Amino acid sequence: MTRPENPARPTVTIATYPDYMSAQRAVDYLSDNEFPVERAAIVGTDLRLVENVLGRMTTGKAALAGLATGAWFGLFIGLLFGIFSESNWFGVILTGVLVGALWGAVFGAIAHAMTGGRRDFTSTSSLQASQYAVAVDAEHAEQARQLLTRLNWQAANT
Repeated sequence: MTRPENPARPTVTIATYPDYMSAQRAVDYLSDNEFPVERAAIVGTDLRLVENVLGRMTTGKAALAGLATGAWFGLFIGLLFGIFSESNWFGVILTGVLVGALWGAVFGAIAHAMTGGRRDFTSTSSLQASQYAVAVDAEHAEQARQLLTRLNWQAANT
């Protein structure tokens, strides 16, 4: 295995973990013990994309989401115009929020309707690995192994 930043410098896997938090804890332990962590990498293997479905998307929900986004954009535009307004600063901002919300709702509903029902749900996506390896430059591998052996010994005795 080689590091992408410097292909000439070979790395050695010194430990593998079933989850990212354990690998992160190992690298943090190396850092706490003054190991040159810039020579380390956490490498996830067997990556898979997981999409968790959150709920059904309707035209009304799309319009509501567009309304919220449009209101934020309208607030931004209202503040910009409000800076240069010599009268009723609050009215300019409120108008920006209302116009932005209205247009956001309209465009949100239209955009959802244009999908033709091909994706009527909301979701979040994440990459997950089946295992995480801690790899270090070959010249520092033995030092890292010794430190992680000490970490595992301390964890077993607590």
